[in-house]
Amino acid sequence: MATESQHWNDSAQAWLDFVDGSDPNRDCVLDPAMLRLCGDVRGLRVLDVGCGDGRFCRMLSERGAVTTGIDPTAALLAVARERHPEGDYVEAFAESLPVAGAGYDLVVSYVTLCDIADYRQGIAEMARALKPGGRLLVANLNSVASTAIEGWHMGEDGRQLHMPVDNYTFEWGAIVQWRGIRIVNYHRPMCDYMDAFLSQGLALTRYEEPIPSPEQIKERPRLAEYLRVRHFVVMEWRKP
Repeated sequence: MATESQHWNDSAQAWLDFVDGSDPNRDCVLDPAMLRLCGDVRGLRVLDVGCGDGRFCRMLSERGAVTTGIDPTAALLAVARERHPEGDYVEAFAESLPVAGAGYDLVVSYVTLCDIADYRQGIAEMARALKPGGRLLVANLNSVASTAIEGWHMGEDGRQLHMPVDNYTFEWGAIVQWRGIRIVNYHRPMCDYMDAFLSQGLALTRYEEPIPSPEQIKERPRLAEYLRVRHFVVMEWRKP
């Protein structure tokens, strides 16, 4: 866990530069899906596991939620506290959440499972933090796309030919790099993720592979690649 945290601390400024710019994955694909599934959060206690700089905590706080952000990356938490002084941010790993019991109405994992070394323990901890009837809302890399760490194979004319899928069956991690960011991402088959959630007694209530709207694709033509390969999955799980 310490190794992953160090990668993130070393990449913190590059990550902030990236997300403070324009990230169409979040702006056009994940934010709309996640906020829609969150629904009315007024007065709800929300735990954001892997909150980073607190971006999604701030979005939910503006909608009336009482948020707590958890992240192991000290450099990102410092920014979260600066940008959201009234927020509650705690340095900790997902595998060992510093919560006493089942006190949260909603737990959020916004593209963090792919960063968590012991994802089964992380999911168990998220389930533990939920009240009975509470929801776990997860956005994660699609398990097909997470095998293609090299990205698109390009033709000589610059066209995207295909995205390679390999070693899908196994669980593994690899260093990924872009825009000065250098972190470890983990691939797991979707059946392994599903087993980890189901083994905690959670019930799947929503499963989506979100894509941009036609209007968004017209505005940002590169988003049309989502019609060929869906990069993310969004799930809602409920604790009995």
